Amino acid sequence: MKAHIDAVRLAQTPEGAVPVVVIGVEEEPDVLPIFIGFTEADAISRGIEATDIGRPLTHDLLLDIIEELGCRVSGIAISGIKDDTYLADIMIDTPRGSVTIDARPSDSLALAARTNAPIQVDDTVFERGRRDSEEFASLTRLRDAVEYR
Repeated sequence: MKAHIDAVRLAQTPEGAVPVVVIGVEEEPDVLPIFIGFTEADAISRGIEATDIGRPLTHDLLLDIIEELGCRVSGIAISGIKDDTYLADIMIDTPRGSVTIDARPSDSLALAARTNAPIQVDDTVFERGRRDSEEFASLTRLRDAVEYR
């Protein structure tokens, strides 16, 4: 299923605020929420906003290395769930052919945000994790809650 990063928001829980990346899926009213850590949420938000702090952060550095090696990120996939943990893959085109690399969804999405690489969500993953988009529409966007420097 074709997907996109809809937003990175903060969900309030009894333990406090928890970042959630909200994945929209083409032609579906529901979304796939993936709860992540603050560092990961910041990395995705900075990619979406194209925030430049003057020095490369980890995902910027990884992308620079990929490109210097003559490769490109051709897509990412949220490909599975194991023990309530989402699994993802990064597809990279190299001079020797295409490769698929196992990765955390947050790292994959941070790269997709920097490259506009297409995002795919496995049908079964979406069906298992889908939630009503209205649950997340009113949550505070991470960028509105945290000042970027």
